[in-house]
Amino acid sequence: MSTETPAWQADIDATAAASLAAIAAAQDLATLREVEVAALGRKGSVTALTKRTGQLDKSERRAYGAASGGLRKQVQQAIAARRDAIRQATVDAELADLSFDETLPGTEPAGGHVHPLSRVQLELEEVFTSMGFAVLDYPEIESEFDNFEALNIPGWHPARDMQDTFWLESGHLLRTHTSAGQVRAMHQLEPPFRAIFPGKVYRYESTDASHEHTFHQLEGLMIDRHVSVGHLLDSMRTLLSAIFRRDVQVRLRPGYFPFVEPGFELDISCQVCGGPGCSVCKHTGWVELLPCGLVHPNVLRAGGLDPDEWQGWAFGLGLSRLVMMRYGVSDIRLLLGGDARFVEGFHAGA
Repeated sequence: MSTETPAWQADIDATAAASLAAIAAAQDLATLREVEVAALGRKGSVTALTKRTGQLDKSERRAYGAASGGLRKQVQQAIAARRDAIRQATVDAELADLSFDETLPGTEPAGGHVHPLSRVQLELEEVFTSMGFAVLDYPEIESEFDNFEALNIPGWHPARDMQDTFWLESGHLLRTHTSAGQVRAMHQLEPPFRAIFPGKVYRYESTDASHEHTFHQLEGLMIDRHVSVGHLLDSMRTLLSAIFRRDVQVRLRPGYFPFVEPGFELDISCQVCGGPGCSVCKHTGWVELLPCGLVHPNVLRAGGLDPDEWQGWAFGLGLSRLVMMRYGVSDIRLLLGGDARFVEGFHAGA
């Protein structure tokens, strides 16, 4: 059996020596982090060695894999030990400082901020709860039946072309609207009932100041023996007055949605520009906020209800757009952009 040292061993040893020396020399956590990235990052020296396994002869791969994996583990352990040592040294230095008074109160950590989407959603839930609505939660991963078929949108229906959908390999999809919860609610609750179901929805589309691939909606549904468009409009006026804390100019115009008949678009005057026009309202002075209408008989049947006995109305509120109008946000992409500075601009009393 050959005891000859493999050619790659020199690279393993050299990388180990360089990495361990850099770790030992690090005097603060920032420097140690740079060393960690240089060694274990995607383009790090240790990572580069582990990627060379496939370039070797099959007879060497097992030994090389064990050696490179062992090196990675050794470097990880050395970094963890050095990090603990630096932290302990920092504490020791503070305790050794004669001006340090351990009886003084510590620095108060900065408080968190409620995201404006969460704040407005909670306010809406409170408004609708006061009107007798239940608050329900449904899956973001939906079946084709609940998202399309049950809402009077069969596979051949041209309305399918209006939906840009994220399909999953399982045949399910990311829901394109919170309307997908309508039939679920009809099966879950005994009529008459009224309920809302807020949540995230997904559309496979290009993004701009007023469009995002992931955004929030709030669906509302009321089922009773006798309902009308007047009932719907009264609830919507109550909602908008509560959320904007003032009267808001609205307009109602005909709209087509397969799951309601008749269907309407309820628009509000743009609260960002005040009417002259901007990128949010596409320079029209109006923002589409609230598609609504009377529930289509086919949807009632899909929910197990007799349309000769039960009626209903439904609406789909653009929750993200409502937040933009409420706070004058000019770009919807800011809401889910992950920038903490944006959220910090909203305090508890906003």
